Amino acid sequence: MHLSMHNWMRAEPIEVTIRRLAKYGYESIEISGEPRQYDTKAVRRLLKEHGLRCWGSVTLMLGDRNLVAADEAQRARTVQYVKDCVTMVKELEGYEVTIVPGTVGKIVPDSTPENEWQWAVESMREIYAHAQKEGVRLAVEAINRFETYFIFRGAQALALAEATGPDCGVCLDAFHINIEEADPYETIRQVGSRLVDFHVADTNRMAAGMGHWDWPRLVGTLKEIGYDGALTVEFVAPIDRTPANPFPNALETNFVDISPEQLKFIQDHGSSTLTDEFYSWLVEETAKTLMPLIR
Repeated sequence: MHLSMHNWMRAEPIEVTIRRLAKYGYESIEISGEPRQYDTKAVRRLLKEHGLRCWGSVTLMLGDRNLVAADEAQRARTVQYVKDCVTMVKELEGYEVTIVPGTVGKIVPDSTPENEWQWAVESMREIYAHAQKEGVRLAVEAINRFETYFIFRGAQALALAEATGPDCGVCLDAFHINIEEADPYETIRQVGSRLVDFHVADTNRMAAGMGHWDWPRLVGTLKEIGYDGALTVEFVAPIDRTPANPFPNALETNFVDISPEQLKFIQDHGSSTLTDEFYSWLVEETAKTLMPLIR
């Protein structure tokens, strides 16, 4: 296993992110699923300069991105978007793309369970064919019921992966499985060899070690099933706007390199843009907690 990290949680130039990850000993990045935002040749060069690699990407299912939308044209646009993410990862010499099938924050279905399952499988199979050609693994991610109505448990993600193809995997997230799974350790065992990616944040979605996850047991369970991929950091620090705020240096007031859609996505996850000082501290604290467990 190795330590990786998403970059969608703080809007900043990619070179700033890469320098920070290198500073704190991370090995790779799981880059935001915004293919139009990145010059892949320039990013690949930056990664090599700092001794990092691209682990993969994660779909940012905001706006009208939705693989289970009732509108056929909307589904087609979303399929193309995910294919573009796959191509971006190939160009960055990465390994996988994590896919959240539905729009994040959408909790009202468009149609019947039967229709939506058919649309999901059809969409995933089309993306899968492209990913196989490009040499990139897919991983269906289960989030939680407050962010989606469609795939929010490991068993659901596993069922969609199995319906997609033999090489399609699953991504689990420590924050989400803490909410949804009766026994998250058993869920990891059930996913087993299909586990392609594992996202990490503590039970309060802060940095690893700042909640009540038993990290030695969790990492030990991943080792038990033979998982040897990334622990991809994805903390989303809640912003306290009251006098009880323990982190007065957390909130960024001068937004940099962020679109209105990205800002809304971060805010919809219960956070806002964070200062470099606070964000870097969380990156370092996570590394301190997890690196001794994966060596």
